[in-house]
Parts: sequence; C-alpha cells; structure tokens
Amino acid sequence: MRLSEWPERAPNKSSMTPKVLAVLEPVLTSLGAQPDPSCWVAWGDDPAARYTVLAATPAGLIQAVVRVNVPQEGPRAGGKLIRWNRVQTGELSVEIAAGHRHISFQCENVVFRGSDDDADAISVFALEVYAAIDRQGPGAAH
Repeated sequence: MRLSEWPERAPNKSSMTPKVLAVLEPVLTSLGAQPDPSCWVAWGDDPAARYTVLAATPAGLIQAVVRVNVPQEGPRAGGKLIRWNRVQTGELSVEIAAGHRHISFQCENVVFRGSDDDADAISVFALEVYAAIDRQGPGAAH
C-alpha cells in the first residue's frame, strides 16, 4: 500500500493528518524512499500517540517512528535505514479456514497479522521485502 492510502485506514484520524505527514514524508525521502512510497504502518498500542512506518528501498528497509503530538512541539518523526543484509524477517505463513485467509509475517520485530483484504496487503508488502533482500544476495549488482 502507498503512504497516501494509509490515512483512510488510520484507527485515529489525528494519526495521519497533513501536519503529521509533513514531518514523516521528508524522513522517508531523506532515507531513500520515493515520494508516496509503498510502505506498511504498524499502528501499535496507541496510534493516536505513536506508530512505526516500514518502507522498502533499494538500499534497505526504512524504519520510521512517528510521534503524533509532542507537547509544545507538535508531530515528530525520525528514522533509520537498515541495510538489507541486516534486516530480520520471519516466515510468511497463510492459513485458510471457513473461506477466510489468515496471514502472519514478522519483520524487524513488527508482527503482521491479518485476514482477507488485510492478508492480501500484508502478503504484497512481505513479498516486496523478500524480493529486495534477494536482490542483495549472491550475484547482485552492488
């Protein structure tokens, strides 16, 4: 999913306002993401206060942490680029029961779980991460 698609999925509308995106987008582009990158938002326990964005780039995985409203400062975002040879992933697993797809994936200690449409989106992101890691393997151009 593209970054521009996430605001409508936010569990709290204040999590991805234009003011918040204005501090997140420069972090992502400074670390190598294209404008409106394909990414995953891990909302965590309190998305009204803090969440994590993961975005795959040719150089590595961006992990950006967003703080929605820092007292007396407003929104804040910071991030790091994790080189592909350092990115930690788990297996992508799927189970189908009663006509529903359930999927699980782990990347950089973020656990992705979802059903049906969410499962499809998680699968696409996981496969993007795996493909990027594989391009860094033997025979890859450096």
